[in-house]
Amino acid sequence: MEKNLSPNQETILPSRFRRIIQKILVGFKLLLGVLFIPFVYGSTKAFLEELFVLENSLKVSFFSGIIIFLIIYLFIWEPTVIYKKGQRFVQIIFGFFSPLVKVAPYLLPIYTIILFLIYFLFSSIIKSTELDNNFMFLFGLSITLHLIFSAKVLKSRPSDYLKANYIFGFSFIYLINIFILAFGFNLIWNKFSFVNFFNQSYQIALDIISIVFRQLFL
Repeated sequence: MEKNLSPNQETILPSRFRRIIQKILVGFKLLLGVLFIPFVYGSTKAFLEELFVLENSLKVSFFSGIIIFLIIYLFIWEPTVIYKKGQRFVQIIFGFFSPLVKVAPYLLPIYTIILFLIYFLFSSIIKSTELDNNFMFLFGLSITLHLIFSAKVLKSRPSDYLKANYIFGFSFIYLINIFILAFGFNLIWNKFSFVNFFNQSYQIALDIISIVFRQLFL
């Protein structure tokens, strides 16, 4: 004989099932987030190694952009409106494809990408060290703006159990952003090698994962 469930029981069972699935997904995201950490470290170290090959004025300009934005953000003004306008612009660009509309504003550092396009336009007309330094300053400033506000948005989301969404999401955003930055620098300056950056990032991350695995399981 088939056992009939009460309406309350029918409601409880699917809700319990959804909670189980959600916890599994949270655990999976947390695991991926943790696995991304060696790649975050590796890509950062590899990026800095390539960056320090460039002329001193370019390095100073890039880090000045980062520092100036942090000073403005921490002590003067939080340019939230600028970040949101950039997000809105990306949403318009990817409006034809709804899945990308949700993630692209967080993944793509739109101001940095626009600056690269403007630089290529200006540099084809003007060859100037001052131009390079000014744009390097803006690259540092714009990428910092994007990363800080993307992190802030992810961190402020409610019901982020174990901060899995934040760890996974921001690690992924950071990796995409630093790869875009490295690719752009590779196109601008011959001394900056994207291939070296990629290979070094992968090797450093692989070495860290290998060391941790041996410590835990061997």
